[in-house]
Amino acid sequence: MTRIDRRALFASGAAAALLAATGASLADTPKSGGTLRLAVPRDDSLDQVVRGAVFDTLTEIAPDGTLRGELATGWKTDAGARVWQFDLRENVQYHDGAELKVRDVLAVLEEIGQAEALGAGVVRLELADPNPGLPFLLADNRYVITRDGQGVTPLKTANGTGCYLVERAEDGRHFLGRRVTEHYKDNQAGWLDALEVIVIPDAHVRAEALRDGYVDVAALPAHEGLLGQRGLRFHPSESYMALAIAGSVGLPRQVGQRGALDDGRIAERWWLA
Repeated sequence: MTRIDRRALFASGAAAALLAATGASLADTPKSGGTLRLAVPRDDSLDQVVRGAVFDTLTEIAPDGTLRGELATGWKTDAGARVWQFDLRENVQYHDGAELKVRDVLAVLEEIGQAEALGAGVVRLELADPNPGLPFLLADNRYVITRDGQGVTPLKTANGTGCYLVERAEDGRHFLGRRVTEHYKDNQAGWLDALEVIVIPDAHVRAEALRDGYVDVAALPAHEGLLGQRGLRFHPSESYMALAIAGSVGLPRQVGQRGALDDGRIAERWWLA
């Protein structure tokens, strides 16, 4: 069986077909609680989901393509789109209790241009060349903000400002994240109590795990044994099965199309109905 290219599917806009396959009752008001269990292949899926759950970026692209602030509450640029200024969100904490500092943001922006602090909550970035799309670029999970530039691995010590903190993790194998209490995204994102991601290399085994109720979502499962199975939905369609989803899973009316697994934001955006 030919392996499905997830990125091509999402980039093509085929994800819009999800609207036809999603029950209206699951696309209404998100519900809080429960643990979403996700089976993924041995590729970059685990890393993508963990980055979206544990870390934040300065900006975020919503599923409908709208740009919005995450750790940045506002930004502006000069007429040439070379000099940018970002206002940072106040009172943001890492999972270890430390506060977000300007230097943490500078560590990321210095990979792009000349960055400096203009105050406790304002940073300035000067680019070598104009880039009107910079705020969209900074939403990419390559630019997650970490404490003192510590990085995102190993997973078991990952320390971010996202909705989920690491409870247990093993690189390339497994992740269990627990919802942070009193997060700045309360009542806006992060509906799950916990998210568990399990790496299962064999597509047929991932399909079996979903069919037998061991997981709620399977990425790139084998078609055999799933088509015609009651209670399952397929994204973007049965013919191009990037995800197979149990009927108990609620998901937004629109799913991010820039990358697989809802742009890696599945932990924040999906819920259990």
